[in-house]
Amino acid sequence: MNAWEEVSFELRSSQVLEEPYASVDVWATFTHDDGAILRRPAFHDGGRVWRVRFASPLSHGTWRWQTSANVADPGLHASGSLDVTPDSLHRPGFWRMSPGGRSLIHADGTAALMVADTAWALPWRATEEEVLEYARDRAAKGFNAVLLMSVQPDMRATGPRDRSADEGFDVAFEDLSSGHLNQPDYGYFQYLDRLLAVLASHGIVPVLQPVFQGFGWKGLDVAGTVVPPSEYARYCRYLVARYGARPMVYLVGADGAGTEPQIEAGGREIHETDCYGQPTGIHYRPHARATAHQAAPWLDFQWCQTGHGGEHVPERVAFLHREDPVKAVANGEPTYERTGGPDVATGWWQGHEAWSNLCAGGTMGVVYGAANIWQWVHRDGEPGHAPFFLAPSGGWREALQCEGSTYVGLVGRILAGLPTTDMQPDWETFIAPRALSVPGQLHIIYQESGGWLPMMQERGTPYAYRIVDPRTGDVLATGRLYPGESLDADPARRPRVVIFHNE
Repeated sequence: MNAWEEVSFELRSSQVLEEPYASVDVWATFTHDDGAILRRPAFHDGGRVWRVRFASPLSHGTWRWQTSANVADPGLHASGSLDVTPDSLHRPGFWRMSPGGRSLIHADGTAALMVADTAWALPWRATEEEVLEYARDRAAKGFNAVLLMSVQPDMRATGPRDRSADEGFDVAFEDLSSGHLNQPDYGYFQYLDRLLAVLASHGIVPVLQPVFQGFGWKGLDVAGTVVPPSEYARYCRYLVARYGARPMVYLVGADGAGTEPQIEAGGREIHETDCYGQPTGIHYRPHARATAHQAAPWLDFQWCQTGHGGEHVPERVAFLHREDPVKAVANGEPTYERTGGPDVATGWWQGHEAWSNLCAGGTMGVVYGAANIWQWVHRDGEPGHAPFFLAPSGGWREALQCEGSTYVGLVGRILAGLPTTDMQPDWETFIAPRALSVPGQLHIIYQESGGWLPMMQERGTPYAYRIVDPRTGDVLATGRLYPGESLDADPARRPRVVIFHNE
């Protein structure tokens, strides 16, 4: 095995155990030559089969592993070893939170910026072939993450168990319709394995939500507020076991108030069982105060949302940025492009929204959404979807071509390789409406109308700059600027991004 490469091995119980998902706990303890210890939960995968998935954060040596279980079955008590082979392909490692808690970094310390799409219904509506088409498009545009509901959450949703049929969807838990998570369909999760593998092969990190607390898919009574917290927590552990040995973000609560008891139970469980410490946080409904559990040790980020009315409200992000203790923040759900009308939140609206939220303090990253993608509408006129959320025409495939996705994807491309770790809003160095800085290393200015830009004082800002067109990613000019000097306004008053950084 190589560092940060997922490996999997199988355990077999000597007999079919009663209620294996709900009542049998299996753990694997990995001990490295240098004394490091990592502990991973195993997961049941049907019949007598259990699996352990593991990724080594170290690029050398040997890991010796041993499993244990809360039952005496000899097949679940095993041991072995895994050798780590050095390779020439450097993997920076999984995302984790920065030292200051404001942004993402890779395990090797390099800066990371999330550029996320919103395809909530993909896990239970999309086919492998469709996800491949989706992933190619999003990766080509610069997206590196996608928000996903891990299960279809509406208890009253009905339709054929067929991903390709009108109103069809696959089912993860046979008892979810009654508000419980005790009867998993392992075929569902085996298929989800393949879908997430396609995303991973294109560099797209799942932002995985257990069971939605808000609108859900069709607004038909979500289970995320009904499932007993203990069952919600157990499912969170299952997600950690099944998918946590690859890059992952855990969105433990979504579209609710943040105070639902399932959220705290799930957050604590992820924190206790994820030995890699991958980011865990909450995404809120539009009218919620997005500060629940602010001091909780399991909470890494808080995401507001500004709803679907096509308004720019970056002050929501700025409000969260000022909260204490510090948590990373983002606008996790700006208006979906073409929701409810052909001109709603279209085109450059999305680019302006992304740069505005980023510069207001949403330094974890930017999020995009389009009507018909999030609910994975199969075709123009597919019945059963709330009209308000539908685009005027087409399905998910046509929505991939919405213009705004290009501008949001470019945010990550423009900032790639820059030392963005723990950058913060800065209005003191320049007379400019929106800016971020890392003292002595980086200064990023977004000018909505490309105006005059004077440097007002010496604050350690690097002198070398480049001017980038955020609509194309093209570098328009380069130079050096010193305190007391200024950049002329763009003659056409076009939006621009000015980046000060010594290469």
